[in-house]
Amino acid sequence: MRETVRTLLDALDGRVDAIGRAAALVLDCVEAGGVVHTAGAGHSLAMVCETFYRAGGLAAVRPLWDSEVLPLDGALRSSAAEREPGRGRALVEQARPEPPDVVVVFSTSGRNPYPVEIAQAALERGVPVIAVTSLAASAAASDRAGTRLADHATVVLDTGVPPGDVVHPEDDPRTAAVSTILGAYAWSALLAELDRQAADRGVALPLWTSANVPGGDERNVELFARYSDRIPELRRGLS
Repeated sequence: MRETVRTLLDALDGRVDAIGRAAALVLDCVEAGGVVHTAGAGHSLAMVCETFYRAGGLAAVRPLWDSEVLPLDGALRSSAAEREPGRGRALVEQARPEPPDVVVVFSTSGRNPYPVEIAQAALERGVPVIAVTSLAASAAASDRAGTRLADHATVVLDTGVPPGDVVHPEDDPRTAAVSTILGAYAWSALLAELDRQAADRGVALPLWTSANVPGGDERNVELFARYSDRIPELRRGLS
């Protein structure tokens, strides 16, 4: 399994053009005062958590999600919600992203209405879309949307996750899913390239400091003040 994962990670590293273009979109957004909206359903919500309020992560990120698509509160319900037409589009209409924002959609299969509609609705609003998906998995997945996420993306980051997600045993895969590993790595690779491009432009990125290191809370105060109006999830639940 280790060698299979290494091979997939190496292949992702080789997609430097797509990673560079995605990072440039994010940098243009941040430099212009925009927000990066990140979305996913089911286990792809783990990637949304990875992008939001994360040590070393970008502060200008708003999680774009519907509680119905969270498996922890009902597994079968979440699968049904992801397949329900109109839900993704309604979410975008509620969040109202607009230029210079960017929308990032995580979906390995990219064939359910929820992620596809989010991408479609964002593009209709003039907002570029970065799709973090697997072209191989998408080609083999059940078509529930009539189209696929990659068809509605400004930039596609192909994670290369195999159909079915699993990689072990090699001769008859049935366990050891890799989409979370590759999705998280794709986002980290984007952030690393974003940092490089920002340095070239002379742009200081708004990055979170871990709240668990001395001075972390104090360093993050300015970022909360800067983004809370546009990212209500940063202060939701506080009086």
